[in-house]
Amino acid sequence: MAKDSGSRFVILVALAGNLGIAVAKFIAAGISGSSAMLSEGVHSLVDTTNEILLLHGLNRARQPPDRAHPLGHGRELYFWSFIVAVLVFAMGAGVSLYQGIIHLRDPEPVANPGIAYIVLGVSLLFEGSSWWVALREFRIGKGHHGYFEAFRRSKDPSTFTVLLEDSAALLGLLIALAGLIGAQCLQMPELDALASIGIALVLAVAAFLLARETKGLLIGEPAHPELGEALLQLAAADPDIENANGILTVQVGPNQVLATLSAAFDDRCTTPQIEACVARIEQAARLRHPEIMALFVKPQTPQAWQARLAALEPQAANNG
Repeated sequence: MAKDSGSRFVILVALAGNLGIAVAKFIAAGISGSSAMLSEGVHSLVDTTNEILLLHGLNRARQPPDRAHPLGHGRELYFWSFIVAVLVFAMGAGVSLYQGIIHLRDPEPVANPGIAYIVLGVSLLFEGSSWWVALREFRIGKGHHGYFEAFRRSKDPSTFTVLLEDSAALLGLLIALAGLIGAQCLQMPELDALASIGIALVLAVAAFLLARETKGLLIGEPAHPELGEALLQLAAADPDIENANGILTVQVGPNQVLATLSAAFDDRCTTPQIEACVARIEQAARLRHPEIMALFVKPQTPQAWQARLAALEPQAANNG
């Protein structure tokens, strides 16, 4: 719950900042006629919409399981995060590229650049503050892993989406600033249009990274390997378990994991003893790992488990 509160705070900070910045950028674009500034305004407007969608996803993901969704609604956050990636590409990158091409074909000098510089400076300040909040929250959860590895391992798209959005926003602001200065100093309005195209490329890369990560979460990624190993050790320690064969896990939400354990029971165990053993393992697993929302224990020989794994390998190769 604390992690959910941290993610919500990061999104709210980004939402407040992007909303104000979007209004200022559109006003500056209207006064100055800057293509890059207009692209930045669209970018901030898209980011504002994205934060609203992420908040909606967080709220939906917290809904308890019901008959229609017995495993909960955790993947709603993954769905809305994927929609965010699509919006960044279609609306952010697409509109910026269109604006850049239009102004490149018919370049016009930037009028009243002073207001544009002021808005860019204020935007850098606000975006930098939002970026720092998102980075701080991301660093809390990344542990000893590097930033890119932590990004790939993260099961909570809300924080890394905001961090990636803010990083793209800061880079876009610097590109817009460079284009505006170049267009004014060199008397080449084409540089302002090229800056808009550069912003589009930055957003396209950000959208690709977001889409790739959220697609895996939406389809169903395994939980961190450390969790599976811990569950296997827990099961192997039970006196009625002869062999903990293996485990399959699926991340169904930022803090929700579904697990299936394959185990060979002692042949001397009766049905009531097996049922009691399963209950002990489930209780211990949920006590030590609250993210386990469901644990299914399948009585199985080690040979049957290995045959199952062997059948999965060709499928993984074909999908790859």
